[in-house]
Amino acid sequence: MSLASGTKLGPYEILDPIGAGGMGEVYRGKDTRLDRVVAIKVLPAHVAANPEARQRFEREAKAVSSLNHPHICQLYDIGEQDGIDYLVMEYLEGETLGARLAGGAMPVALVLEHGIQIADALAQAHKQGVFHRDLKPGNIMLTASGAKLLDFGLAKLAQAAPAGMSAAAMPTRSLGLTVAGTILGTIQYMAPEQIEGKESDGRGDIFAFGAILYEMATGQKAFQGASPASVMAAILRAEPPPLTTLEPMSPPALDHLVRSCLVKDPNARRQNAHDLMLELKWIAEGGSQAGIPAPVVAERRGRERRWKAATAALTLVSTAAIAALVWVGGWLRTPPPEVGPVRFLVPLPEGTNLGPAPALPQAAISPDGRQLAFAAVDTSGKSSLWVRPLNSVSAQRLDRTDGAGVPFWSPDSQFIAFFADGRLKKVPVSGGAPQTLCEAKSFEGGTWSRDGTILFSPGGTEPLYRVAAAGGVATPATQLDKGQGEVAHRWPQFLPDGRRFQYLALSQQAGKSGIYVQSLNSAGRTRVLDTVIRAAYSPTGHLLFVREGTLMAQQVDGKLAQTGEPVRVAEEVTAAGGRGAFSVSDNGVLVYRSGRGLVSTYLTWYSRDGKRLGAVGEAAPYRQFQLSPDEKRVVFERVEGTSDLWLIELGSGIFSRLTFDPGSEVDAVWSPDSRRIVFLRNWGGKPELAELTLGSGEPKKVLEEGVGYPEDWTPDGRHALYVNASGKSLFRFPLEGERKPEVLLETPFDKDEFRLSPDGRWIAYNSLESGRWEVYAASYPSFSGKRQVSSAGGCQARWRKDGKELFYLALDGKLMAVPVTAGAALEAGVPKPLFQTTVSLNPTWDQYAVTGDGQRFLLNENPKTTAEQINVVIDWAAGLGR
Repeated sequence: MSLASGTKLGPYEILDPIGAGGMGEVYRGKDTRLDRVVAIKVLPAHVAANPEARQRFEREAKAVSSLNHPHICQLYDIGEQDGIDYLVMEYLEGETLGARLAGGAMPVALVLEHGIQIADALAQAHKQGVFHRDLKPGNIMLTASGAKLLDFGLAKLAQAAPAGMSAAAMPTRSLGLTVAGTILGTIQYMAPEQIEGKESDGRGDIFAFGAILYEMATGQKAFQGASPASVMAAILRAEPPPLTTLEPMSPPALDHLVRSCLVKDPNARRQNAHDLMLELKWIAEGGSQAGIPAPVVAERRGRERRWKAATAALTLVSTAAIAALVWVGGWLRTPPPEVGPVRFLVPLPEGTNLGPAPALPQAAISPDGRQLAFAAVDTSGKSSLWVRPLNSVSAQRLDRTDGAGVPFWSPDSQFIAFFADGRLKKVPVSGGAPQTLCEAKSFEGGTWSRDGTILFSPGGTEPLYRVAAAGGVATPATQLDKGQGEVAHRWPQFLPDGRRFQYLALSQQAGKSGIYVQSLNSAGRTRVLDTVIRAAYSPTGHLLFVREGTLMAQQVDGKLAQTGEPVRVAEEVTAAGGRGAFSVSDNGVLVYRSGRGLVSTYLTWYSRDGKRLGAVGEAAPYRQFQLSPDEKRVVFERVEGTSDLWLIELGSGIFSRLTFDPGSEVDAVWSPDSRRIVFLRNWGGKPELAELTLGSGEPKKVLEEGVGYPEDWTPDGRHALYVNASGKSLFRFPLEGERKPEVLLETPFDKDEFRLSPDGRWIAYNSLESGRWEVYAASYPSFSGKRQVSSAGGCQARWRKDGKELFYLALDGKLMAVPVTAGAALEAGVPKPLFQTTVSLNPTWDQYAVTGDGQRFLLNENPKTTAEQINVVIDWAAGLGR
């Protein structure tokens, strides 16, 4: 049967189908009483037709509904309507373990993590006398909060084998009554007693659990054959190859545990799922040094570590473990060659770039090290999320992720969280619509724990916030220490235990910024590193951070206390405004960005015909800049950890620093007399607009409440313009007197780069109202008579001093010129390309300037011509310290 959307089953409404199987059809539905999404499973017709089966169904369902465990999918309700029997269960997002294993073996850390969860769930159910009887990867869902067992206890509910059906054919069914000669389960995970049609209990679940662990660790089924009959024969007589022959880095202790689950005789097999859970925890916590290095690849560093691993493994006093050590001994007699890191480059999709440095980090490797997520910007200036499996040659764009930035992964590598449109969202890697989790007006990084908690920084002068991975209201997770001069907490990362997290605390006081470690629901914390750049913990036992463009690795102990001296990992890694462009997986895969123009750029003069006239000063990490109206100086942002304002005297080429506090100063604009600047100072508790008169010393605050980014100064010098933080409203405020801002323009579209004409009658700007950045001009201050000036996209409009020409950058980087006639209305001619620039375009930055006569252009250009790329390093820690 197939139910249409909107069908009602009691208080439940069918929304859309999810799938179908031997147990019936499954739908996503809505509980109209509690207003929650549920999964509705419609049972096969034979359950309704068989009174005995219905009685057993109800009895078993009541037993299953009593199971309340974080790793068992909860059964909420059962019902019947119009001859349709149905189950109502917890709705889960994720993928089945079977779908995950289609991609191959899992990292040992994940095998142990999910194995512990499954064993714990089995132990709880068995304790209450409920057995699964059809445990298989397809009945285990991997979600953001870990593994969840499905269809628990319901395998007893199906009908007996139809007359004439062979035993070999029965395993293709999911269900079957427990009667003599009836086979229950899915063939590859059935215990021998199930194959023989005997009564099965919790020990059958333990056999299936061993087969699942084997497949998770190796990517291959424990028992294989060309036909159902040959698979059955293998289960009854054969032994699967040791884990270590298929995955040499698998812990011998895990191999021993798996084999003890796969014993043919149920009386000689492991009897207790709780004991399995405890032993898996022991292995995961390092109970066997032949177990799980952190990461696994780090154990390939030489004879000394191999002997340590073998010595520790001797503590395992079982026949199976000793057999495993015979193999280890052979390995030790012939040491393998040292293996160093493997490095390669990931090119970006054609027509995209990673965007400007302040948007870092825009690339993140999944925890399992298999997939790379990155936010790329297309030629229209829009960003979106892309995912590239490392074993693929191409990346795929995720739909409906426009405006995405700063992605981070769920711990199971199945979802990507990101920030867009003033919200924190998540999207499944397999595809589907993004889900909004909470409001997040700005962003400075996020992290996702195994228990479904997300920490993120909203940016600005805020602590960290927390929200459930399912969505909800975000609440503060940390507190700023005002006594230490702290003004922001950023770039959180959960540590492997899932309770503690590390983050960057920024302070106004010199030497007080650094990396701190704290636990959820605790105010106590420990400072572990002095830095103003984000750090990332690697399970190799290192903190990674950028120092002067070099990625460093600082070895730390379990409490993240430093041991030894930091070592270099990679050169020319981008860092800007407290951000570092790198990411590391749980199993030793490192990605970082070091593309063109990301470390240093040149301010270079060009003539109108595109001839290079020479650079101004030296290459440096410039960002935005403005040429003074008298054309004698340039004020610019220099980014080295934080952003400061600097000055260049064009006559002498002398550089001088204008701001010195530990915060960031951005978006400086000149007064008409070239003697003063107004800029945004994002420090001191709240963002504020400040004014500095050259030669006067200290800046002074001019506006604090609701400020944004300075745009321009009116020609009479009496007012300054700024856009608010959302980029959707333009304000004007007087520089003398009450200084009360007034709104000049407010629309739902992003706008930026407002520039007044020399006579103050017109204003040019770029807007996203058409779906891509275009340049517009309108009367000032009324904004009447608006018209589009650019064609095929444009940004960063600049006026010639006589007001008869407008210049802008096309989205492909060409410098364009437009003749302008300003009378009762503004008339603009056809845009004409002047020359192709090498600017790494950001539509909302000041990246070029033009002299008053329109004959020379100062560009912030990239000294390199190679395309931007993402660097990937496999086994990044291999060889450290050699």
